[in-house]
Amino acid sequence: MTEPGHDRIDESLIALRRVLRATELYERDLAQAVGLTPAKLRVLQILQGQPGKNATPKALATRMGVAQATVTALVDKLVVGGLVVRQRSETDRRQTNVTITERGSTAVKAAPDALQQRFVRAFETLHDWEQAQLVASLERVAAMLDADDLDASPVLTTGEIQAAKTSG
Repeated sequence: MTEPGHDRIDESLIALRRVLRATELYERDLAQAVGLTPAKLRVLQILQGQPGKNATPKALATRMGVAQATVTALVDKLVVGGLVVRQRSETDRRQTNVTITERGSTAVKAAPDALQQRFVRAFETLHDWEQAQLVASLERVAAMLDADDLDASPVLTTGEIQAAKTSG
């Protein structure tokens, strides 16, 4: 007979593994569908939603919650792929804007529904108290894993976003 609480431990570990596995499967599907990482797709989605379909690297970094150097690495890869271009700002020649190309817009439209977008849609249907309880529980899980102080952005990925510097 198992001790009380052991079933819950196993259930919680299984639930965590399911979240990690869903993230891994999404990353694989995204790579197969459009050859992008979740972080690169997020850059394209942000640009797609901007007036003029462009933004500064600093604005992208702020929106994604990552360092500007990380965005620069992501943009470098997207430029090589022809998905974005860098252009001098017409209003401030010292600034460079990142602009999505037609190819980048096509990739956004062809990409499978982002995992975080599925989460957001489901989360928004919850009552306010359920949202608060879920956030508190997730923050508690992060603390239990000594991960509450780790730098993270709202992009569901199993790897570090900065790993985009070396990966395709």
